[in-house]
Amino acid sequence: MAQGQAARATREAVPTVSRVAIIGSGMSGLAAAKQLAAYDPVVFEATPSVGGVWKHCMYRTTRLQTPRANYEFSDYSWRNRDDPAFPTHTEVVDYLEDYADEFDLWRYISFGSKVVDIKFLGGVEAGFTEQWSGTSEAPLRGKPTWEVGVATGGSDTVQYYKFEFVVMCTGKYGDVPRMPVFPPGKGPEVFKGTVMHSLDYCKLSEEETVELMRGKKVVVVGYKKSAIDLANECAQANQGEDGQACTMLVRTLHWMVPSYSIWGLPFFLFYSTRFSQFFYERPNQGFFRSLLCRLTSPLRAGVSKFIESYLSWKLPLAKYGLTPDHRFVEDYASCQLAFLPEGFFDMADRGLLRFKRAPDGWWLSENGVVLKDGTEVEADLVFLATGFEGTDKLREVLPKPFRGVLVNKSSMIPLYHGTIHPLIPNMAFVGFVESASNLRTSELRCRWLAGLLEGRFELPTVKAMMGHVASEADVMRRTTRFYRRHCISTYSIHDKDGMSADLSSATLRKANWIAELLAPNNKQDY
Repeated sequence: MAQGQAARATREAVPTVSRVAIIGSGMSGLAAAKQLAAYDPVVFEATPSVGGVWKHCMYRTTRLQTPRANYEFSDYSWRNRDDPAFPTHTEVVDYLEDYADEFDLWRYISFGSKVVDIKFLGGVEAGFTEQWSGTSEAPLRGKPTWEVGVATGGSDTVQYYKFEFVVMCTGKYGDVPRMPVFPPGKGPEVFKGTVMHSLDYCKLSEEETVELMRGKKVVVVGYKKSAIDLANECAQANQGEDGQACTMLVRTLHWMVPSYSIWGLPFFLFYSTRFSQFFYERPNQGFFRSLLCRLTSPLRAGVSKFIESYLSWKLPLAKYGLTPDHRFVEDYASCQLAFLPEGFFDMADRGLLRFKRAPDGWWLSENGVVLKDGTEVEADLVFLATGFEGTDKLREVLPKPFRGVLVNKSSMIPLYHGTIHPLIPNMAFVGFVESASNLRTSELRCRWLAGLLEGRFELPTVKAMMGHVASEADVMRRTTRFYRRHCISTYSIHDKDGMSADLSSATLRKANWIAELLAPNNKQDY
């Protein structure tokens, strides 16, 4: 490791004109740099380190929600991949740094380089046309399309560089917090205590977080993974004599999962094999597949009920009024699952965690949080685990008219194969689609993108790409009420097959048909 760190020579100078820019050096940015290495890409990273949210937007106790073997690059394994424990966030960062060491990706990265502006060089007539696709021309034509403005070292001076192609790997999380909108006179200005978004909490040291929460009446707003981890740390900090209970304010209930096993069966059997995904809707399917999906709807409901029965038996959901009123598959299909930290409900049983439902809204008062039914929860400290505005990061730098078409009516970025926006030429977006293994999803898209830039296949027309995106949205809308997240979990194998076909790669790679049907798709399958 010491030798690897000594060899981490990063990019010292950025050419005025280059072929490919990659913005961000998180997991997706590193995958893009590896796959596009032939173009000597310039990776702009605003911070002094790689890792993205795993480095800059995690709590001290946060762990990956995926087993190691399901979260690794196709050509680089974990050194301790047989360790059954879910990796800590520091282990994930170490793994990403090791990956950069292995493939000498540091030489592409310009640290402390924040992209603050992007200008389109194609002219007004080049936007919103078929020039992006269906022209039989490769995207890289030897002519710059974008001019990227970069501020370095915290300077206000912006230096511009020209590129033929830009890959946005800024991600959906971190940087821009999603803040609640309060009624007039009922926001943080009237609260005597402290209001803090989870993004600011991430910046504190372990000692600072414990000191901040110990002995305080704390309310955590939210009920997804970040909120659960934050409430768990709050309960840990308040185990002493002067400890106070932490209250989670829950608007929408979601299913929690305590382990990767359901009634003794591995979780992948239910959703991550070809056989299991065969019964779920997929984009652009024909009449007979649609008929099959309709006929097998009782089977899908039965799988959900089977899992729900285990979770209701294993976890005290009913005891705390936390049993969702929707099927488990809706959370899986929208990537809303949260794996519980160890001992979470033990903290609740000891009175260190409480839960308050707030389905109709809430606001702040002088002494705490007020629910719409008039219930007041006293608080000294209110944490907002309310998520992030990932698209706002893109709007800040994209020029008109592209920022106006960035998202569709569902507030999602309409991305063909989760990568190409049909109306934004010579630009790709990686890391904005979720699945059961986001690393695998991003790496496959980077491989597909490399094939596109190499001219191994052509994009369909803008109309056809828009149709494909609309079909995905229809599938998500019919599968889950939480479809405003671009999640491919229930048809990830179909998604992989389509991208592999574009690359003229085999889609069936296992030793026999039984394994092909019943074994989980893994990194060797793409």
